[in-house]
Amino acid sequence: MRLSVPRFRRFARRCRLQGLIPALLLLVLTGCASLGPNTVTRDRFDYTTAVADSWKRQMLLNIVKIRYGDAPIFLDVASIINQYSFETELRGTLGWSYPPNANRQELGGSGRYYDRPTITYTPLTGEKFARNLMTPIAPATVMSLVEGGYPIDLVFRILVHSVNGIQNQFGGSARMRRADPEFYSLLAKLRQNQASGAVALRVKKTENQAALVMVFRKRVDKEVEETGKAIRRILGLKEEGGEFRVVYGSMPADDQEIALLTRSIIEILSDISSTIEVPAAHVSEKRVPPTMEPEGEGIKGKMIRILYSDEKPADAFAAVPYRDRWFWIDDKDYQSKKLFSFLMFVMTLTETGGKEGAPVVTISAGG
Repeated sequence: MRLSVPRFRRFARRCRLQGLIPALLLLVLTGCASLGPNTVTRDRFDYTTAVADSWKRQMLLNIVKIRYGDAPIFLDVASIINQYSFETELRGTLGWSYPPNANRQELGGSGRYYDRPTITYTPLTGEKFARNLMTPIAPATVMSLVEGGYPIDLVFRILVHSVNGIQNQFGGSARMRRADPEFYSLLAKLRQNQASGAVALRVKKTENQAALVMVFRKRVDKEVEETGKAIRRILGLKEEGGEFRVVYGSMPADDQEIALLTRSIIEILSDISSTIEVPAAHVSEKRVPPTMEPEGEGIKGKMIRILYSDEKPADAFAAVPYRDRWFWIDDKDYQSKKLFSFLMFVMTLTETGGKEGAPVVTISAGG
């Protein structure tokens, strides 16, 4: 068989074109051969965002459920494992015969992509979990939060029942009460001293035990010194004392001790839930008690303002549906957002248990 020069050139161009397409596909597929490194950044941030959002919603839902007398349920994300698989196949045939209309070219390929996330959830239940929800937070944990930079007035307002017998307000239905008049004055003065750096904490060895000590520093200006004296008078402490033991309890043993009666996680959630706004119809139908009205603004007011609406809010920091309503925290309410995040952080500091015997997940290595 003999080809004329023009016909041979057309044949050569077709061969180059048909050979170029498989080459390009092979180049593209070879560039996608390694999936792992490219997924790390995307997956880490996507899963972090998803877990954080679900954690916020779970906490908010449990606070709302407590408000309605329902039992809180916590579900932990124990593990997240993701597998990727990318399989490709490329095939092609090229044939030629005379005359030209009998030419036959075929190019084919197939690809399969798999994304197999395996997420393990662990319900936080059992005796240990329930006991730790009801166990008061240790005074050392409370004071460590203060030393770590959290405002002492907000920490005490949320986490403490009383200081040397001076009562905080509480919204739990079992022992609802208003705060003693001296409590808010005490918090304001403690905040002033904290801002001035005149108060410090340290651990002191006493009788083979580690004791937490609050230290009122010397060499401070006159105003700070007077504030420190006022704090000691309110608490009934030694007038000229500089170091005071911090212990758990309702009342101090002497004038050199600061007794903190701290709250448990369940008490904290109950107190926060008492100020949730609820539909008037639910109150009149006895589905939920009336909302506890705050004593004032700022530290005396609602710590976390949780609203309700009939429709899903458009601009919410966190929102959950419950009993045909939406309960939510406004994203423009910075104070509520900050304290809600603080509450979630406190939850992580409390040993909640419940993770023993978590399921073993076996993941295929693929092939």
